[in-house]
Amino acid sequence: MTSSDQTVLQFLPLSTSLSAKVHPLVIFNICDCFVRRPDQAERVIGTLLGSVLPDGTVDVRNSYVVPHNESSDQVALDIDYHHNMLSSHQKVNPKEVIVGWFSTGFGVTGGSALIHEFYSREVANPVHLTVDTGFTNGEASIKAFVSVNLSLGDQQLAAQFQEIPLDLRMVEAERVGFDVLKTTAVDKLPTDMEGMEATMERLLALIDDTYKYVDDVVEGRVAPDNTIGRFISDSIASIPKISPPAFDKLVNDSLQDQLLLLYLSSITRIQLSLAEKLNTAAQIL
Repeated sequence: MTSSDQTVLQFLPLSTSLSAKVHPLVIFNICDCFVRRPDQAERVIGTLLGSVLPDGTVDVRNSYVVPHNESSDQVALDIDYHHNMLSSHQKVNPKEVIVGWFSTGFGVTGGSALIHEFYSREVANPVHLTVDTGFTNGEASIKAFVSVNLSLGDQQLAAQFQEIPLDLRMVEAERVGFDVLKTTAVDKLPTDMEGMEATMERLLALIDDTYKYVDDVVEGRVAPDNTIGRFISDSIASIPKISPPAFDKLVNDSLQDQLLLLYLSSITRIQLSLAEKLNTAAQIL
């Protein structure tokens, strides 16, 4: 048989520039939906909303859960609920469109292909986001996948999920909340001072890592990287030039302001409680 008569089995590759960026609100919303799921449900699935940036990055900014029934060989979605929720969201933010779907659990399951096929009719090349709400080993496994077609000549046989780069960026306040989610049981949420202490400990650890990297480069143990060097230089340049006494005064003034606010709020609560009790006593008398 000549090479021209052979049938080639191949994957149709995706664009290498395809990646996803997820906002922390989406992760928090998915975890909340998982906690509120029906007792018989093993996982929750739902729709991802956002937009596609000019560079090809899928920007996921919002989500909502979609009720479903799942068995070993079939998945039933509440399509009417899905469309009603989509219409409600787009009334608030018309720029947010369907970019994919999410599911809780560790990785892709057998029924994921059926659900992905439905969302492929809603949007071209949807992103499948998986969130391990069990936080196995104290870490959250959050991954993004797209479907890659497997073809035999001109005939499409099946599809395979391929992982794509995922960017999950958080500000420090969101990072504190995300770290609390990783803990299986907590007595209470961290206070502002405890959150600040944890933040400063992470900052000191990053500074120590930076010192070690710079020393290794100077001693010749590590090859220099111009990109990292420019990033360190820009980070140092962004720090305002202020003397240590002035910095201590700035921190202490800010701390005093926070303590004053706590004191005033405490007085307000006491006054409201006292007024409520006096009002109750007056009504009785």
